[in-house]
This record gives sequence, C-alpha cells and structure tokens, in this order.
Amino acid sequence: MTTLTRRDLNRATLARQLLLERARMPVRDAVEHLAGLQAQTPHSWYLGFASRLADVRPEEIAELLDRRELVRIALMRGTIHLVSARDCRWMRPLVQPVLDRDLRSNFTHTRPIAGLDLDELVDAARPILEERPRTSRELGALLAEHGVRAGWGERAPASLAYAARNRMALVQVPPRGLWGRSGPIAHTTAESWLGEPLADGAAPDELVLRYLAAFGPATVKDVQAWSGLTRLREVVNRLRPRLAAFTGEDGQELFDLPDAPRPGGDAPAPPRLLYDFDNLLLSHADRSRFVTAEHLAQGYATRRPVPGWVLVDGFTGGEWEIARERDAAVLTIRTYAPPPEGLAEEGERLLAFAHADAARRDVRVERLRTAP
Repeated sequence: MTTLTRRDLNRATLARQLLLERARMPVRDAVEHLAGLQAQTPHSWYLGFASRLADVRPEEIAELLDRRELVRIALMRGTIHLVSARDCRWMRPLVQPVLDRDLRSNFTHTRPIAGLDLDELVDAARPILEERPRTSRELGALLAEHGVRAGWGERAPASLAYAARNRMALVQVPPRGLWGRSGPIAHTTAESWLGEPLADGAAPDELVLRYLAAFGPATVKDVQAWSGLTRLREVVNRLRPRLAAFTGEDGQELFDLPDAPRPGGDAPAPPRLLYDFDNLLLSHADRSRFVTAEHLAQGYATRRPVPGWVLVDGFTGGEWEIARERDAAVLTIRTYAPPPEGLAEEGERLLAFAHADAARRDVRVERLRTAP
C-alpha cells in the first residue's frame, strides 16, 4: 500500500477542512462539508468560518441559526457542535451511546439518580421542555417537583436536568449563540425546534464516511476519537470495499474515500488562524499531523482562557488573542519561530470579520520565546 507521510496527511486534511484555499460555498453547505464545527462557546466558533470561507459575514451565519437551518446540540464526544438541521436529525441518534456512557461515568450525577427509570424521566421532561425552552435550573426544579409527586423521592435537581440532557436530543436555542447577542443556556427538544422527528434507524456507516470526507485519511482510532463512539472497526471493515487504504509512517493502516483530495506534502499551506476549539486539532487520536512539539511545550491543556491557534506551514506555530477596548480592537499573534509571510494580512482578515464595527483595528505579530 502507498505510504502517506505526516506532511501528506497534513495537507490532505487541510484540503478537506477548506484551509488550503478559502471556499466559495453557502454557509450551510460548508457546515455539512465539515461534518459540523465544535461550538461549545457562544461565539468563538464563528471565527472558524473566517478562515475557511471567502466573503462571509458573522451576521449571515447567525441568521441561519435563528432560522433553525443550523443548530447547536450535544453530538460528537458529547460536546456542543454546530450542524445543519438535516444532519442533526440523523447524527444525534447515532451518538446516543456517547451520552449514555457520559451519564454512567459522571459520579456527581449518577448517584442522585440511582434506581430512577430514565424513560420515565424523559417522559416527564419532554412536555416541560416543549412548552417553552428551559434553563437547566428551571428544568431541574420542575423535574424535582414532579418526582416528589410521582414517587421518585427527593432527587437533586441538577442531576435530574443532566440526565434529561444526556437522554434527550436537546437544542441550545437562540439568542444564545447569536453573533453580537447573548442569552441564557436554554434548551428544547430537537423534534420540537425543527418540527420533524429524528431519523429512525440511521447507520454509523454514513457517519464514518462523512468523517473521512472532512478529516481523512484516518485510522479507525481517529474516527473513534472524533465521534466518541467505540467498536467502529467492524463498520470500517464493512465499508472497506468502498474505501482506499494507505499506510502511515508509523505502519498504521489509514482509510479514505478514493476520490477525496490528497494534494501531497509539498502543497503550499498559507498561514491560518484557528479558533480556540477548532475541530482540526481535536478530531484525531494521533494529532501529530498538525500539533508540534513546540505547541505541546506551552502547557495549553491547563491554560484558561484557551487562546486561538496559528497554523504555520500547516502545523501549530503559535497562538493569538483579541482584545477589545471601546472602539479599538487589537489582535496579538505570537509565533514560536519567525513569523511567515502573509501572517499579518491573515490577521487583518480575521479582525475585520470579528470586529467590523471597530473604528481602529491593529494587528501585532510577536515572537513567543518561553512557555507561559
């Protein structure tokens, strides 16, 4: 089998992620092409579009969220993702085992709900959530009141709400997540919000194929790391006749769609600025196709807030942050090595996207010499 180097894998995935060249496609099509964006923060995920699409404005993305064409919902790895309404309907049932596993392993909440019939909990929560969107505090209090009447005994409201969140497909509703606006974290059911039932009988095969289209070539472990699902080897084996197989530098078997772009390790990769939880850096078991030793040495795993990331020649080469004060917005980019050509211009594009209303925008590029 053909061997793919680390740079080959880097360029192939960058091409799928629209990071070698900005694409001109509708926002909803881009979200589906990317198999969703991690969107656990209210707004930073908007910046993922600035690095991937040409001539896009945050307001047009927010409009799709407000029109329910895009939704934010717990999906892959149990984290909040932005996906199209169409993908939400079939993806959410497939990742239910991930949410079930999280509920079983979260001892803060498993003990207070021990012995409770979770189907009965869902039946009680559904009319509460579909009457109007509820915060977790509201939902927990109402479920606790219902539970006393129904003979559940006194149960911790927060644990009841958490269990409902894991057992049901709950959408985070606007204005939470709308650009330039805010609101409480309130949920309703995906079925109520979208006006359609979730897809019945969806198979994981399509999820694996969508992953490879957006993140391949990849190992089975990579697919599992992205989705949070386990035992996908049998799915990949079933799909093998439809896939191309390669070998990585470490000898691992890699799978891909036969006609997916693989431009080669020599393809130019312009500098790009990724947002704090960009899926590019979170969707492989082996992240060495992007993450450098210099990046790991910075101790980002324990830093809060998490900064944005700089890609230099396709690999992690620094960090960035934006400070806004009154009518001025300042983007500071810090690189591990001398900054590449075009980085300041990339920063100007990001700052114009994120702070179009600023009277003054300033990009500063510095050298990061020591770990924080």
